[in-house]
Amino acid sequence: MKKRLLFILIPLLLFYGLPSKAAEKEVRTWQDETIYYINIDRFNNNDFSIDQDVEATAPNKYHGGDFQGIIDRLDYIKDMGFTTINLSSIFDNEDNGYHGNWTKDFQTIEEHFGSLEKFKELVNKAHKKDMKVLIDFNANHVGPNHPWLKDPEKKDWFHPEHNTNLETSWVDGFPDLAQENPDVQNYLIDTATYWIEETDIDGYRLENVEYVPVAFWQEFTSSLKEVKKDFYLLGDLHSENETIKDAGMDVYFDYSINKELREAFFQPDQPLTIDDVTPVVGFMDNNHMHRFTRDSIEINQHPGPRWKLALTYLYTTPGVPFVFYGSEIALDGGEEPDNLRQMDFRTDKELIEYITSIASVRQQLPSLRKGDMEVLYAKDGMTVYKREYNGEVSVVAINNMTKSQAVTISSSELEDNKELRGLLSDNLVRSKDGEYHIILDREEAEIYLLAEKTGLNIPFIVATAGVFVLFIGFLFLLKRKAR
Repeated sequence: MKKRLLFILIPLLLFYGLPSKAAEKEVRTWQDETIYYINIDRFNNNDFSIDQDVEATAPNKYHGGDFQGIIDRLDYIKDMGFTTINLSSIFDNEDNGYHGNWTKDFQTIEEHFGSLEKFKELVNKAHKKDMKVLIDFNANHVGPNHPWLKDPEKKDWFHPEHNTNLETSWVDGFPDLAQENPDVQNYLIDTATYWIEETDIDGYRLENVEYVPVAFWQEFTSSLKEVKKDFYLLGDLHSENETIKDAGMDVYFDYSINKELREAFFQPDQPLTIDDVTPVVGFMDNNHMHRFTRDSIEINQHPGPRWKLALTYLYTTPGVPFVFYGSEIALDGGEEPDNLRQMDFRTDKELIEYITSIASVRQQLPSLRKGDMEVLYAKDGMTVYKREYNGEVSVVAINNMTKSQAVTISSSELEDNKELRGLLSDNLVRSKDGEYHIILDREEAEIYLLAEKTGLNIPFIVATAGVFVLFIGFLFLLKRKAR
Protein backbone atom coordinates (compact mmCIF):
# COMPACT_ATOMS: atom_id res chain seq x y z
CA MET A 1 0.00 0.00 0.00
CA LYS A 2 2.80 2.40 0.96
CA LYS A 3 4.65 1.55 -2.23
CA ARG A 4 1.54 2.31 -4.28
CA LEU A 5 1.10 5.62 -2.44
CA LEU A 6 4.67 6.61 -3.26
CA PHE A 7 4.21 6.11 -6.97
CA ILE A 8 1.04 8.22 -6.81
CA LEU A 9 2.86 11.03 -5.00
CA ILE A 10 5.84 11.19 -7.35
CA PRO A 11 4.02 12.48 -10.46
CA LEU A 12 1.93 14.84 -8.32
CA LEU A 13 5.02 16.36 -6.76
CA LEU A 14 6.77 16.67 -10.09
CA PHE A 15 3.68 18.25 -11.62
CA TYR A 16 3.33 20.89 -8.92
CA GLY A 17 7.05 21.52 -8.91
CA LEU A 18 7.08 22.57 -12.55
CA PRO A 19 6.01 26.07 -13.55
CA SER A 20 2.61 25.88 -15.17
CA LYS A 21 0.19 28.10 -16.96
CA ALA A 22 -3.41 26.99 -16.96
CA ALA A 23 -4.60 26.74 -20.54
CA GLU A 24 -8.22 27.34 -21.34
CA LYS A 25 -9.88 24.46 -23.12
CA GLU A 26 -10.52 25.63 -26.68
CA VAL A 27 -13.45 24.66 -28.82
CA ARG A 28 -12.30 22.20 -31.50
CA THR A 29 -12.65 23.63 -35.00
CA TRP A 30 -11.75 22.25 -38.39
CA GLN A 31 -8.46 24.12 -38.29
CA ASP A 32 -7.54 21.74 -35.50
CA GLU A 33 -7.99 18.63 -37.65
CA THR A 34 -5.35 16.51 -39.35
CA ILE A 35 -6.76 14.33 -42.14
CA TYR A 36 -5.67 10.83 -43.18
CA TYR A 37 -7.09 9.80 -46.56
CA ILE A 38 -7.87 6.14 -47.23
CA ASN A 39 -8.68 4.40 -50.46
CA ILE A 40 -10.88 1.72 -48.90
CA ASP A 41 -10.07 -1.06 -51.35
CA ARG A 42 -6.29 -0.65 -51.07
CA PHE A 43 -5.90 -0.15 -47.32
CA ASN A 44 -6.58 -3.31 -45.33
CA ASN A 45 -8.52 -6.52 -46.08
CA ASN A 46 -9.82 -8.09 -42.86
CA ASP A 47 -13.21 -9.47 -43.90
CA PHE A 48 -12.46 -12.24 -46.38
CA SER A 49 -16.07 -13.42 -46.33
CA ILE A 50 -17.09 -10.60 -48.68
CA ASP A 51 -14.19 -10.95 -51.13
CA GLN A 52 -15.50 -11.41 -54.66
CA ASP A 53 -13.73 -10.84 -57.97
CA VAL A 54 -10.66 -9.87 -55.96
CA GLU A 55 -7.23 -9.87 -57.64
CA ALA A 56 -4.70 -8.26 -55.32
CA THR A 57 -1.99 -8.15 -58.00
CA ALA A 58 -4.14 -6.50 -60.69
CA PRO A 59 -3.98 -2.66 -60.58
CA ASN A 60 -7.47 -2.20 -62.05
CA LYS A 61 -9.29 -4.80 -59.95
CA TYR A 62 -10.59 -4.90 -56.40
CA HIS A 63 -7.90 -5.86 -53.88
CA GLY A 64 -10.24 -6.63 -51.00
CA GLY A 65 -9.90 -3.68 -48.61
CA ASP A 66 -12.99 -3.21 -46.46
CA PHE A 67 -14.62 -1.38 -43.53
CA GLN A 68 -13.50 -4.06 -41.08
CA GLY A 69 -9.91 -3.55 -42.18
CA ILE A 70 -10.18 0.15 -41.34
CA ILE A 71 -11.84 -0.55 -37.99
CA ASP A 72 -8.93 -2.82 -37.09
CA ARG A 73 -6.45 -0.04 -37.92
CA LEU A 74 -8.15 2.90 -36.19
CA ASP A 75 -5.60 2.85 -33.35
CA TYR A 76 -2.78 2.80 -35.91
CA ILE A 77 -4.19 5.98 -37.47
CA LYS A 78 -5.00 7.71 -34.18
CA ASP A 79 -1.59 6.90 -32.69
CA MET A 80 0.04 8.87 -35.53
CA GLY A 81 -1.94 11.90 -34.38
CA PHE A 82 -4.63 11.99 -37.07
CA THR A 83 -7.96 13.35 -35.90
CA THR A 84 -10.00 12.70 -39.06
CA ILE A 85 -10.18 9.92 -41.62
CA ASN A 86 -11.37 10.65 -45.15
CA LEU A 87 -12.62 7.59 -47.03
CA SER A 88 -12.91 7.17 -50.77
CA SER A 89 -16.50 6.83 -51.99
CA ILE A 90 -18.53 4.20 -50.15
CA PHE A 91 -21.32 4.20 -52.77
CA ASP A 92 -22.16 1.21 -54.95
CA ASN A 93 -19.96 1.34 -58.05
CA GLU A 94 -19.97 -0.35 -61.43
CA ASP A 95 -17.77 -3.41 -61.98
CA ASN A 96 -14.13 -2.82 -61.01
CA GLY A 97 -14.97 0.60 -59.61
CA TYR A 98 -12.57 0.09 -56.69
CA HIS A 99 -11.61 3.79 -56.80
CA GLY A 100 -15.20 4.99 -56.23
CA ASN A 101 -15.47 7.13 -59.37
CA TRP A 102 -17.99 4.98 -61.26
CA THR A 103 -21.07 5.55 -59.12
CA LYS A 104 -23.93 3.17 -59.82
CA ASP A 105 -26.17 3.94 -56.85
CA PHE A 106 -25.63 6.91 -54.53
CA GLN A 107 -27.90 5.42 -51.89
CA THR A 108 -26.38 1.94 -51.52
CA ILE A 109 -23.12 0.73 -49.93
CA GLU A 110 -20.53 -0.89 -52.19
CA GLU A 111 -20.76 -4.62 -51.36
CA HIS A 112 -17.00 -5.13 -51.68
CA PHE A 113 -16.49 -2.94 -48.60
CA GLY A 114 -19.12 -4.39 -46.28
CA SER A 115 -22.64 -3.63 -45.10
CA LEU A 116 -24.37 -0.44 -44.01
CA GLU A 117 -24.26 -1.78 -40.44
CA LYS A 118 -20.50 -2.33 -40.67
CA PHE A 119 -20.00 1.22 -41.96
CA LYS A 120 -22.06 2.57 -39.05
CA GLU A 121 -19.85 0.55 -36.71
CA LEU A 122 -16.78 2.14 -38.29
CA VAL A 123 -18.16 5.66 -37.79
CA ASN A 124 -19.24 4.88 -34.23
CA LYS A 125 -15.87 3.42 -33.23
CA ALA A 126 -14.03 6.34 -34.82
CA HIS A 127 -16.20 8.76 -32.83
CA LYS A 128 -15.47 6.88 -29.61
CA LYS A 129 -11.79 7.52 -30.32
CA ASP A 130 -12.59 11.22 -30.85
CA MET A 131 -11.95 10.94 -34.59
CA LYS A 132 -14.15 12.37 -37.34
CA VAL A 133 -15.13 10.60 -40.55
CA LEU A 134 -15.43 12.18 -44.01
CA ILE A 135 -16.40 10.40 -47.22
CA ASP A 136 -15.91 11.33 -50.87
CA PHE A 137 -19.04 12.60 -52.61
CA ASN A 138 -18.92 13.21 -56.36
CA ALA A 139 -21.95 15.22 -57.44
CA ASN A 140 -20.56 15.87 -60.92
CA HIS A 141 -21.10 12.58 -62.72
CA VAL A 142 -22.05 8.90 -62.55
CA GLY A 143 -20.44 5.73 -63.91
CA PRO A 144 -20.17 5.26 -67.70
CA ASN A 145 -22.88 2.57 -67.78
CA HIS A 146 -25.32 3.99 -65.25
CA PRO A 147 -28.93 2.70 -65.58
CA TRP A 148 -30.23 6.28 -65.74
CA LEU A 149 -28.66 6.63 -69.19
CA LYS A 150 -31.20 4.14 -70.55
CA ASP A 151 -34.15 5.68 -68.72
CA PRO A 152 -36.09 8.02 -71.09
CA GLU A 153 -37.63 9.80 -68.11
CA LYS A 154 -34.16 10.82 -66.94
CA LYS A 155 -32.83 12.06 -70.26
CA ASP A 156 -32.82 15.63 -68.95
CA TRP A 157 -30.80 14.53 -65.90
CA PHE A 158 -27.66 14.72 -68.07
CA HIS A 159 -25.92 17.35 -70.15
CA PRO A 160 -25.33 16.58 -73.84
CA GLU A 161 -22.23 14.46 -74.32
CA HIS A 162 -20.39 16.88 -76.61
CA ASN A 163 -20.11 20.20 -74.83
CA THR A 164 -17.20 22.56 -74.33
CA ASN A 165 -18.52 24.42 -71.28
CA LEU A 166 -16.62 23.46 -68.13
CA GLU A 167 -19.73 23.05 -66.00
CA THR A 168 -21.68 21.02 -68.56
CA SER A 169 -19.01 18.88 -70.22
CA TRP A 170 -18.42 15.16 -69.77
CA VAL A 171 -15.16 15.12 -67.82
CA ASP A 172 -13.00 12.13 -68.79
CA GLY A 173 -15.98 10.67 -70.63
CA PHE A 174 -18.21 10.33 -67.56
CA PRO A 175 -21.94 11.16 -67.95
CA ASP A 176 -22.30 14.69 -66.61
CA LEU A 177 -25.25 15.37 -64.30
CA ALA A 178 -27.41 18.44 -64.95
CA GLN A 179 -27.45 19.95 -61.47
CA GLU A 180 -29.57 22.88 -62.69
CA ASN A 181 -32.42 20.38 -63.11
CA PRO A 182 -34.51 20.63 -59.88
CA ASP A 183 -35.00 16.85 -59.82
CA VAL A 184 -31.25 16.23 -59.97
CA GLN A 185 -30.56 18.90 -57.38
CA ASN A 186 -33.15 17.50 -54.99
CA TYR A 187 -31.92 13.94 -55.49
CA LEU A 188 -28.31 14.85 -54.70
CA ILE A 189 -29.19 16.97 -51.67
CA ASP A 190 -31.62 14.36 -50.34
CA THR A 191 -28.99 11.66 -50.80
CA ALA A 192 -26.28 13.69 -49.06
CA THR A 193 -28.71 14.39 -46.22
CA TYR A 194 -29.64 10.70 -45.94
CA TRP A 195 -26.06 9.62 -45.26
CA ILE A 196 -25.64 12.26 -42.55
CA GLU A 197 -28.82 11.28 -40.76
CA GLU A 198 -28.34 7.54 -41.24
CA THR A 199 -24.66 7.19 -40.35
CA ASP A 200 -23.68 10.41 -38.46
CA ILE A 201 -20.69 11.10 -40.71
CA ASP A 202 -18.91 14.42 -40.16
CA GLY A 203 -18.26 15.71 -43.65
CA TYR A 204 -17.81 15.27 -47.39
CA ARG A 205 -14.83 15.72 -49.62
CA LEU A 206 -16.50 17.09 -52.74
CA GLU A 207 -14.86 16.05 -56.00
CA ASN A 208 -14.67 18.12 -59.20
CA VAL A 209 -16.22 21.19 -57.61
CA GLU A 210 -15.31 23.54 -60.46
CA TYR A 211 -17.28 21.37 -62.91
CA VAL A 212 -20.54 21.99 -61.03
CA PRO A 213 -22.48 25.32 -61.06
CA VAL A 214 -21.90 27.55 -58.03
CA ALA A 215 -25.66 27.99 -57.58
CA PHE A 216 -26.03 24.26 -56.98
CA TRP A 217 -23.20 24.17 -54.45
CA GLN A 218 -24.68 27.11 -52.57
CA GLU A 219 -27.97 25.27 -52.18
CA PHE A 220 -26.18 22.00 -51.41
CA THR A 221 -23.88 23.40 -48.72
CA SER A 222 -26.52 25.53 -47.00
CA SER A 223 -28.95 22.57 -46.90
CA LEU A 224 -26.40 20.25 -45.29
CA LYS A 225 -25.34 22.84 -42.72
CA GLU A 226 -28.98 23.00 -41.63
CA VAL A 227 -28.91 19.25 -41.03
CA LYS A 228 -25.64 19.34 -39.07
CA LYS A 229 -24.25 22.81 -38.44
CA ASP A 230 -20.64 21.72 -37.92
CA PHE A 231 -20.68 19.41 -40.96
CA TYR A 232 -17.38 19.80 -42.83
CA LEU A 233 -17.30 20.40 -46.59
CA LEU A 234 -13.93 20.07 -48.27
CA GLY A 235 -13.76 21.18 -51.91
CA ASP A 236 -11.36 19.39 -54.25
CA LEU A 237 -10.65 22.35 -56.52
CA HIS A 238 -8.22 21.64 -59.36
CA SER A 239 -8.14 25.06 -61.00
CA GLU A 240 -7.89 28.65 -59.81
CA ASN A 241 -11.58 29.48 -59.68
CA GLU A 242 -12.43 32.40 -57.42
CA THR A 243 -16.15 32.21 -58.17
CA ILE A 244 -16.49 28.69 -56.77
CA LYS A 245 -15.06 29.90 -53.46
CA ASP A 246 -18.43 31.54 -52.84
CA ALA A 247 -20.05 28.11 -52.79
CA GLY A 248 -20.11 27.81 -49.00
CA MET A 249 -17.48 25.11 -48.51
CA ASP A 250 -15.23 25.27 -45.45
CA VAL A 251 -11.86 24.88 -47.13
CA TYR A 252 -10.36 23.91 -50.48
CA PHE A 253 -7.49 21.89 -51.86
CA ASP A 254 -5.02 24.17 -53.59
CA TYR A 255 -3.25 22.43 -56.45
CA SER A 256 -1.14 25.48 -57.31
CA ILE A 257 0.44 25.43 -53.84
CA ASN A 258 0.87 21.66 -54.14
CA LYS A 259 2.93 22.19 -57.29
CA GLU A 260 5.17 24.69 -55.50
CA LEU A 261 5.67 22.35 -52.53
CA ARG A 262 6.59 19.42 -54.73
CA GLU A 263 9.16 21.48 -56.59
CA ALA A 264 10.59 22.80 -53.32
CA PHE A 265 10.93 19.51 -51.43
CA PHE A 266 11.54 16.70 -53.91
CA GLN A 267 15.28 17.37 -53.68
CA PRO A 268 17.57 19.55 -51.52
CA ASP A 269 18.82 23.07 -52.31
CA GLN A 270 15.50 24.20 -53.76
CA PRO A 271 13.95 27.56 -52.84
CA LEU A 272 10.58 27.65 -51.08
CA THR A 273 8.38 30.56 -52.12
CA ILE A 274 5.67 31.47 -49.62
CA ASP A 275 3.46 34.13 -51.17
CA ASP A 276 0.03 33.16 -49.86
CA VAL A 277 -0.75 31.99 -46.33
CA THR A 278 -4.50 31.65 -46.79
CA PRO A 279 -5.71 28.54 -44.92
CA VAL A 280 -6.14 25.70 -47.41
CA VAL A 281 -5.89 21.92 -47.42
CA GLY A 282 -2.16 21.29 -47.56
CA PHE A 283 -1.16 18.08 -49.32
CA MET A 284 1.77 16.50 -51.14
CA ASP A 285 -0.26 13.95 -53.12
CA ASN A 286 -3.74 12.48 -53.42
CA ASN A 287 -5.74 10.07 -55.57
CA HIS A 288 -5.46 12.28 -58.67
CA MET A 289 -1.67 12.37 -59.06
CA HIS A 290 1.49 10.32 -58.87
CA ARG A 291 3.05 9.86 -55.46
CA PHE A 292 5.43 12.51 -54.11
CA THR A 293 7.83 9.66 -53.35
CA ARG A 294 8.17 9.05 -57.11
CA ASP A 295 9.58 12.55 -57.64
CA SER A 296 12.47 11.83 -55.29
CA ILE A 297 13.38 8.28 -56.24
CA GLU A 298 13.49 9.20 -59.93
CA ILE A 299 16.51 11.38 -59.15
CA ASN A 300 17.97 8.87 -56.67
CA GLN A 301 17.01 10.86 -53.58
CA HIS A 302 16.10 9.04 -50.37
CA PRO A 303 12.39 9.84 -49.86
CA GLY A 304 12.56 9.80 -46.03
CA PRO A 305 14.21 13.22 -45.52
CA ARG A 306 12.11 14.65 -48.36
CA TRP A 307 8.90 13.58 -46.62
CA LYS A 308 10.02 14.80 -43.19
CA LEU A 309 10.68 18.34 -44.40
CA ALA A 310 7.53 18.49 -46.53
CA LEU A 311 5.32 17.21 -43.72
CA THR A 312 6.87 19.64 -41.25
CA TYR A 313 5.80 22.44 -43.55
CA LEU A 314 2.27 21.04 -43.98
CA TYR A 315 1.80 20.59 -40.24
CA THR A 316 3.02 24.07 -39.29
CA THR A 317 1.48 26.41 -41.89
CA PRO A 318 -2.11 27.74 -42.04
CA GLY A 319 -4.68 25.19 -43.10
CA VAL A 320 -5.52 21.54 -42.68
CA PRO A 321 -2.82 18.87 -43.22
CA PHE A 322 -4.03 16.13 -45.57
CA VAL A 323 -1.96 12.94 -45.75
CA PHE A 324 -2.62 10.29 -48.40
CA TYR A 325 -2.54 6.72 -47.05
CA GLY A 326 0.92 5.19 -47.42
CA SER A 327 2.76 8.51 -47.20
CA GLU A 328 3.85 7.48 -43.69
CA ILE A 329 5.87 4.66 -45.28
CA ALA A 330 6.91 6.71 -48.35
CA LEU A 331 4.77 4.50 -50.60
CA ASP A 332 5.78 4.81 -54.26
CA GLY A 333 3.47 5.03 -57.25
CA GLY A 334 3.10 6.60 -60.68
CA GLU A 335 -0.04 7.95 -62.33
CA GLU A 336 -3.44 6.34 -61.68
CA PRO A 337 -3.91 3.48 -60.91
CA ASP A 338 -0.29 2.95 -59.86
CA ASN A 339 -0.66 5.61 -57.16
CA LEU A 340 -3.26 3.40 -55.46
CA ARG A 341 -0.95 0.58 -54.47
CA GLN A 342 -1.66 -1.80 -51.62
CA MET A 343 -0.83 -0.47 -48.16
CA ASP A 344 2.00 -2.28 -46.36
CA PHE A 345 2.01 -2.31 -42.56
CA ARG A 346 5.28 -4.28 -42.26
CA THR A 347 7.76 -1.55 -43.07
CA ASP A 348 10.26 0.73 -41.36
CA LYS A 349 8.63 2.91 -38.68
CA GLU A 350 11.04 5.88 -38.71
CA LEU A 351 8.80 8.16 -40.78
CA ILE A 352 5.74 7.05 -38.80
CA GLU A 353 7.50 8.11 -35.59
CA TYR A 354 8.35 11.49 -37.12
CA ILE A 355 4.75 12.11 -38.20
CA THR A 356 3.65 11.19 -34.69
CA SER A 357 6.07 13.74 -33.22
CA ILE A 358 5.04 16.69 -35.41
CA ALA A 359 1.36 15.84 -34.94
CA SER A 360 1.85 15.94 -31.18
CA VAL A 361 3.58 19.32 -31.35
CA ARG A 362 0.83 20.67 -33.62
CA GLN A 363 -1.86 19.63 -31.16
CA GLN A 364 0.04 21.14 -28.22
CA LEU A 365 0.47 24.56 -29.86
CA PRO A 366 -2.65 26.47 -30.96
CA SER A 367 -0.36 28.90 -32.78
CA LEU A 368 0.50 26.18 -35.32
CA ARG A 369 -3.17 25.58 -36.05
CA LYS A 370 -4.73 29.01 -35.85
CA GLY A 371 -1.96 31.56 -35.67
CA ASP A 372 -0.97 34.33 -38.05
CA MET A 373 2.10 33.52 -40.11
CA GLU A 374 5.13 35.68 -40.88
CA VAL A 375 8.22 34.63 -42.83
CA LEU A 376 11.38 35.66 -40.95
CA TYR A 377 13.98 34.26 -43.34
CA ALA A 378 13.89 32.60 -46.75
CA LYS A 379 16.94 32.02 -48.87
CA ASP A 380 17.64 29.09 -51.16
CA GLY A 381 16.47 26.02 -49.22
CA MET A 382 16.55 27.56 -45.74
CA THR A 383 13.27 28.92 -44.39
CA VAL A 384 12.28 30.30 -40.99
CA TYR A 385 8.79 31.53 -40.13
CA LYS A 386 6.76 32.25 -37.04
CA ARG A 387 3.15 31.60 -36.05
CA GLU A 388 1.43 33.71 -33.38
CA TYR A 389 -1.86 33.17 -31.60
CA ASN A 390 -3.16 34.67 -28.33
CA GLY A 391 0.33 35.56 -27.17
CA GLU A 392 1.83 32.18 -28.03
CA VAL A 393 4.68 32.33 -30.55
CA SER A 394 6.12 29.31 -32.33
CA VAL A 395 9.01 29.40 -34.78
CA VAL A 396 9.62 26.83 -37.50
CA ALA A 397 12.99 26.35 -39.20
CA ILE A 398 13.37 24.09 -42.24
CA ASN A 399 16.81 23.45 -43.71
CA ASN A 400 16.37 21.87 -47.11
CA MET A 401 20.06 22.26 -47.91
CA THR A 402 22.94 19.83 -48.22
CA LYS A 403 24.94 21.80 -45.64
CA SER A 404 24.25 23.07 -42.13
CA GLN A 405 22.78 26.56 -42.04
CA ALA A 406 22.99 29.43 -39.55
CA VAL A 407 20.33 32.14 -39.42
CA THR A 408 20.20 35.21 -37.18
CA ILE A 409 16.79 36.57 -36.16
CA SER A 410 16.74 40.02 -34.55
CA SER A 411 14.67 41.22 -31.60
CA SER A 412 12.63 43.35 -34.00
CA GLU A 413 11.12 40.07 -35.24
CA LEU A 414 11.13 38.06 -32.01
CA GLU A 415 10.77 39.43 -28.48
CA ASP A 416 14.13 39.91 -26.82
CA ASN A 417 15.50 38.26 -23.68
CA LYS A 418 13.69 34.96 -24.23
CA GLU A 419 14.62 31.55 -25.57
CA LEU A 420 13.54 29.25 -28.38
CA ARG A 421 12.92 25.75 -27.05
CA GLY A 422 13.20 23.03 -29.67
CA LEU A 423 10.29 20.59 -29.52
CA LEU A 424 11.51 17.95 -31.98
CA SER A 425 14.99 17.67 -30.50
CA ASP A 426 16.98 19.27 -27.66
CA ASN A 427 17.71 22.52 -29.49
CA LEU A 428 17.76 25.57 -27.24
CA VAL A 429 18.42 29.04 -28.62
CA ARG A 430 18.71 31.90 -26.11
CA SER A 431 18.67 35.52 -27.19
CA LYS A 432 22.07 37.17 -27.02
CA ASP A 433 22.66 40.86 -27.63
CA GLY A 434 19.15 41.17 -29.02
CA GLU A 435 19.52 38.30 -31.52
CA TYR A 436 18.63 34.63 -31.86
CA HIS A 437 21.23 32.48 -33.64
CA ILE A 438 19.58 29.39 -35.11
CA ILE A 439 21.86 26.62 -36.39
CA LEU A 440 20.33 23.65 -38.14
CA ASP A 441 21.93 20.53 -39.61
CA ARG A 442 21.44 19.62 -43.27
CA GLU A 443 18.01 18.35 -44.29
CA GLU A 444 16.62 18.88 -40.79
CA ALA A 445 13.69 20.82 -39.37
CA GLU A 446 12.87 22.15 -35.92
CA ILE A 447 9.80 23.62 -34.26
CA TYR A 448 10.53 26.07 -31.45
CA LEU A 449 8.37 27.62 -28.77
CA LEU A 450 9.31 31.16 -27.72
CA ALA A 451 9.41 31.11 -23.92
CA GLU A 452 10.89 32.81 -20.88
CA LYS A 453 14.53 32.02 -20.24
CA THR A 454 14.99 29.08 -17.93
CA GLY A 455 17.01 29.36 -14.73
CA LEU A 456 16.96 27.62 -11.38
CA ASN A 457 13.49 26.17 -10.88
CA ILE A 458 13.15 26.42 -7.10
CA PRO A 459 9.70 24.74 -6.88
CA PHE A 460 10.99 21.85 -8.97
CA ILE A 461 14.10 21.48 -6.82
CA VAL A 462 11.99 21.47 -3.65
CA ALA A 463 9.61 18.90 -5.12
CA THR A 464 12.50 16.68 -6.21
CA ALA A 465 14.03 16.89 -2.75
CA GLY A 466 10.66 15.96 -1.27
CA VAL A 467 10.46 12.90 -3.49
CA PHE A 468 13.98 11.92 -2.44
CA VAL A 469 13.06 12.23 1.27
CA LEU A 470 9.93 10.13 0.74
CA PHE A 471 11.97 7.50 -1.08
CA ILE A 472 14.52 7.29 1.77
CA GLY A 473 11.67 7.03 4.26
CA PHE A 474 10.11 4.25 2.20
CA LEU A 475 13.38 2.29 2.20
CA PHE A 476 13.66 2.78 5.97
CA LEU A 477 10.14 1.37 6.49
CA LEU A 478 10.94 -1.61 4.30
CA LYS A 479 14.11 -2.29 6.28
CA ARG A 480 12.24 -2.15 9.61
CA LYS A 481 9.54 -4.46 8.27
CA ALA A 482 12.19 -6.94 7.12
CA ARG A 483 13.55 -7.15 10.68
